[in-house]
Amino acid sequence: MIERALVIGAGGGIGQELVKQLAERHPNAIIHSVSRTDNANLLSNQHHHCLDSTNENEVDALAKTFATQNVKFDTVICTTGVLHTSGHKTLKPEKRLEDISTDQLAEYFRVNTAVPAIWLKFLVKLLNKDGANVVFFSARVGSISENGLGGWYGYRASKAALNMIVKTASVEYARRSPKTILACYHPGTVDTELSKPFQANVKPGKLFTTEFTVSQLLSHMQKFDIEQSPYYIDWDGQNIAY
Repeated sequence: MIERALVIGAGGGIGQELVKQLAERHPNAIIHSVSRTDNANLLSNQHHHCLDSTNENEVDALAKTFATQNVKFDTVICTTGVLHTSGHKTLKPEKRLEDISTDQLAEYFRVNTAVPAIWLKFLVKLLNKDGANVVFFSARVGSISENGLGGWYGYRASKAALNMIVKTASVEYARRSPKTILACYHPGTVDTELSKPFQANVKPGKLFTTEFTVSQLLSHMQKFDIEQSPYYIDWDGQNIAY
């Protein structure tokens, strides 16, 4: 049973749906949400925090507030990520080596890798010692061993780096927060702004609704086993090779 949850990246389609389903499934839980924009339509058990997760000082300040209030989370889900648009920046997934640029690479790593790393840094002291699940949205294309198509250098590399950050953190978390389960989750191709430019290439039946992918994740989380942490799984609960 979830008692206190934190949804990071709650302004996006998946983040909003996560807050909604968590509130519906656990009406007595307290749900904290984080995004760069204010939320005027809060649910009765939702507490929203407006901040930029790429700003470590802002994350630090919120973490200190939680610590002062003795807030301990048993569920944390981070949905942040960038593929083709980041704020006012337009990114183009690289099709060939000539498309690689340091600016694009830096932006992919800033959002897809550094943000989860920053949250992992502060969350270690904010988790329920009796048990917690911490999930970061990754991608199957972050798998080094399954990469047979090439392309998308920055996105692939930043997600592979995210997977390594979580894998490495799991070693330290095993000492400092031993009942915490860490996971990287590939939601599949979901009908959100992130996937819109690429939806025409999606096979029939493989473009998922936010409702479906969130429901799948929450169902898989109920079956998590501390002995198998850290997880790297897809929307169907299947393991993905690093």
